[in-house]
Amino acid sequence: MALVSEFKVHAARVGRLLAPLVLLGVVTFSSSAAEPTTIINLWPGSPPDEPPAATVEAEADLTKPTDRLIAGRRIIKLGNVSTPQLHVYLPPPERRNGSMVVVCPGGGFTILAWDLEGTEVAAWLNAQGIAAAVLKYRVPTRSRENRWLAPVQDTQRALSLVRSRASEWSVAPDRIGTLGFSAGGFTAAHVGLQPTQRLYEPVDAVDRVSFRPDFVVLVYPGFLVTDDTRELKPELTPTKSTPPFFLVHAADDRVPSENSVQLFLALRRAEVPAELHVYQNGGHGYGLRPVADSPVTSWADRCEAWFIGQGLMPAKAR
Repeated sequence: MALVSEFKVHAARVGRLLAPLVLLGVVTFSSSAAEPTTIINLWPGSPPDEPPAATVEAEADLTKPTDRLIAGRRIIKLGNVSTPQLHVYLPPPERRNGSMVVVCPGGGFTILAWDLEGTEVAAWLNAQGIAAAVLKYRVPTRSRENRWLAPVQDTQRALSLVRSRASEWSVAPDRIGTLGFSAGGFTAAHVGLQPTQRLYEPVDAVDRVSFRPDFVVLVYPGFLVTDDTRELKPELTPTKSTPPFFLVHAADDRVPSENSVQLFLALRRAEVPAELHVYQNGGHGYGLRPVADSPVTSWADRCEAWFIGQGLMPAKAR
């Protein structure tokens, strides 16, 4: 198996990148909130529809010193991802509640906001007893004819892979969902709204396992509505079999809040359980970090309550 370049990320709330590590296939670390339990290459060989490896730039943190800070801190902008992976974070065995979430960071299909919308989210989920798998999907794809295809392929494969290993990680196979931010919100929405059409030819036994998420959480998702009318794209129409959704947006987001609002209305028309929170302000790209003069990042508290209501985690002691 080919060697791949990898980054080991320090504590999720710190967001500091360590020196690159060379990984061979699947690597297992000691279980902790600060580092992944396991890192798994998503595909047994080359991902679908990829150019030869010789033409691919090296994976790197593309953050510049001049980039804006989020809540006073830099973020990791992971770019040139050609080897998709799952970074699995498991709570201690005594705290696991049987639920798991595949986390899809955003980044406009150009980079991945790796800590802000990935590892920090895994730490939050683990604190609730929920296992997390942060998806390192392929980017950049924005210049491709279909910019979302490769990320959605990777998300479908990730959900099948997680479900195929559910018993190994003490996860209930019917309590596996996905959580996506911005462009990652599109990929998470797509697998929930089109849960039967696999967008690549199956490559092994993993692809015989369903990729349908049992629940979907979207935080400031993009690309769900048309640019002109801001109506939900027809191919994303929910049905009665669509899983429950939890949606978060700020009204002043540069990615229009209609992405969440129109999807919520369509979910309600299809009689799919859904919860929507639109905050007056908060902007875009905050993850779980606090936004000055806005309660927008209290969305995590609302989401925890929703998880409890969905039976995904036990109620907290008062």
